[in-house]
Amino acid sequence: MDNRPAIALHVIEHGFVDGVASRCLVVNAQAALRWPEGFGAHTTYVQDLRPGYLALSRQGCDVHPAPEGAGFDLTVIFAGRHRRQNEAWIADATARTEPGGSVLVAGMKTDGMASLKKRVSALHDLAGAQAKFHGMAFWLRRPAEAAGLVEALSHPNGLVEGRFETGPGMFSADAVDTGSQLLARHLPDDIGGSVADFGAGWGYLSAELANRAGVASLDLYEASHAALQAAKTNLGGGGRIELGFFWHDLLSEPVSRQYDAIVMNPPFHQGRATEPGIGSVFVKAALGALKRGGRLFLVANRGLPYERDLQAGSSAFGELASDGRYKVLWAKK
Repeated sequence: MDNRPAIALHVIEHGFVDGVASRCLVVNAQAALRWPEGFGAHTTYVQDLRPGYLALSRQGCDVHPAPEGAGFDLTVIFAGRHRRQNEAWIADATARTEPGGSVLVAGMKTDGMASLKKRVSALHDLAGAQAKFHGMAFWLRRPAEAAGLVEALSHPNGLVEGRFETGPGMFSADAVDTGSQLLARHLPDDIGGSVADFGAGWGYLSAELANRAGVASLDLYEASHAALQAAKTNLGGGGRIELGFFWHDLLSEPVSRQYDAIVMNPPFHQGRATEPGIGSVFVKAALGALKRGGRLFLVANRGLPYERDLQAGSSAFGELASDGRYKVLWAKK
């Protein structure tokens, strides 16, 4: 159970965070957050992932895919699973907080909150910490001179294989995913026309497709705004082909275009839990977005049962390759 909002609210409601906020920034904002009665701060919410962004938008929140502005007197960071991403969030939020303002971090114990607390406390004295609801919160007062703290916790985007920009928290941020490499090696030579990459991440598969002579246009669909921005950098101007970039939740938002071919390495995790149903929705969305006679190519862990989805929605399907861990599947509309 995700108790991060409850942990943060416990700290705020019990007065552990000093002062009355007038401007608040919430990073990795969660739709379950409900402010206590009397909390009057104008709040700016940041959510990189499209499903969470849409949920907050439906609630009428002032929500953005990336941080904006400065001069906040309270910032709240909901920590996630990725250490470097958490540190980068804290660094950026601290830089946007007024001197003397409070920076509050809330997360689950299973996501490494103890080590994150230790890391931050080694750089700057904490104002307090609380363990609650199987999670933890800690907070600090933003010092007048925060450059050292911000620099120590920052994690700028880096390069994979010397040419692909990636960033903290992105899928396969430190190396090209083995499954995606297997799929790229077995894509047929005659793939072409209008092509889409579903769940494009930072654009590895799309970069491989952009070099195919038969590809006329290429659309990237990705739920992480940060990953999509990296993909734009990695694809450059596209050269001779037309590129489209869609910040899109394939689990809930329909695809309006039709394609000659779609490639994908669909996700199958929700947090730490394995959720094969997510990949099944991706498969169904892809089959629905293919032209008649269009082809789908995907890579998946061998144990995931996507063949039944392919059988139900295609005229033909099969396996192109396997390396023992992954399988490359194809289907024709």
